[in-house]
Amino acid sequence: MNLSARFLSMQPTILGFDPGRDKCGIAVMGLDRKLYYHQVVLATEAIAAIEQLREQFPISLVVIGDQTTAKNWTQKLKTELSEPPSIVMVDERYTSLEARDRYWQMFPPQGLQQLLPRGLRQPPKPIDDIVAILLIERYLNRLAQ
Repeated sequence: MNLSARFLSMQPTILGFDPGRDKCGIAVMGLDRKLYYHQVVLATEAIAAIEQLREQFPISLVVIGDQTTAKNWTQKLKTELSEPPSIVMVDERYTSLEARDRYWQMFPPQGLQQLLPRGLRQPPKPIDDIVAILLIERYLNRLAQ
């Protein structure tokens, strides 16, 4: 590992978590807003995935959406993770709509998808991980105010 890689690996990161009953979105972003990881995982695999990410990244905070299953998941994170993290809840209203737009920014439409009006395009895969990215961004924006 070279010096710059070692330095980068020591920079604090934030884990965004969009909890759901069946699947969860997870993202890891640096304080500089550099995105290191994003993935949708089954809800049954979320704790193990977070533990693995905590071994790879210096996660200083978990940002979680404040809707449907947030309270249950917050308790689960505090009790089931080897070292309970600091957790902050963020307003997640309208993030699903924002995530759909962000999906098409990250992965521009190809082929016939390009011909569809923006509002009619549906991402071909779950976008819970993009919601997790947006949660981190909302948290960082709140800090900047």
